[in-house]
Amino acid sequence: MVCQDDIYHSFFTMNKNYNSDRKRMNLPEYGRNIFQMVEFLQTIEDRQLRNQQAQVVIDVMGNINNHLRDTDDLKHKLWDHLFIISDFRLDVDSPYPKPDPDVISSQPALLPYPDHRVSHKHYGKYVQKMLMDFQNIESEDDRKILTANIAKYMRNKSHEYNQEHPSNEVIINDIRIMSRHTIEVADDILDNTKSDFRPQTGVPRKNNLKKNNKNNGQKQNRKQGFKKY
Repeated sequence: MVCQDDIYHSFFTMNKNYNSDRKRMNLPEYGRNIFQMVEFLQTIEDRQLRNQQAQVVIDVMGNINNHLRDTDDLKHKLWDHLFIISDFRLDVDSPYPKPDPDVISSQPALLPYPDHRVSHKHYGKYVQKMLMDFQNIESEDDRKILTANIAKYMRNKSHEYNQEHPSNEVIINDIRIMSRHTIEVADDILDNTKSDFRPQTGVPRKNNLKKNNKNNGQKQNRKQGFKKY
């Protein structure tokens, strides 16, 4: 009769094969079996036989990626993946150039982030940038036209953000702050910068929808020759 202690002892002393204890796979989407096949290829000493078996592994990898069979460079991708799975240690004759490990493992360059803050975010950064470049304009007429256009744009953006049109005093004060007190705008320049924004038409009322549906139903009944009693 088997003792319970013997069962516990055999259970805890048996060889357990966990994935956490196995080697890390470079391309886990191909599965553990493909990874073991590639490892076996590296143990074959005969180069001709190793090349033949490598072609067999490529065919199996192509069957796994059946949805990519119509792509033009499928074979090239499979051979690149074969070298990546082997960690570039597999020595076989490939019909394509062997991929460069430095290019495969290279990290993308960091994107430059802006290092300055926008004082009024609802206007956007370009409004502040235009105001900072305002001093390069010498013509007074051009300065007035540009000021009126910027103010009109600021009104539209403020309406999108706050659902209200700011007064002339607000626009003048915001321009003064964003330009770092280098631009003083006269109130009469902003009088003709009312926004052209028009709100969207509202959704038809529920009663109107019912009335339209009723009229459409009556027209359809008359076409079909039905009568109501």
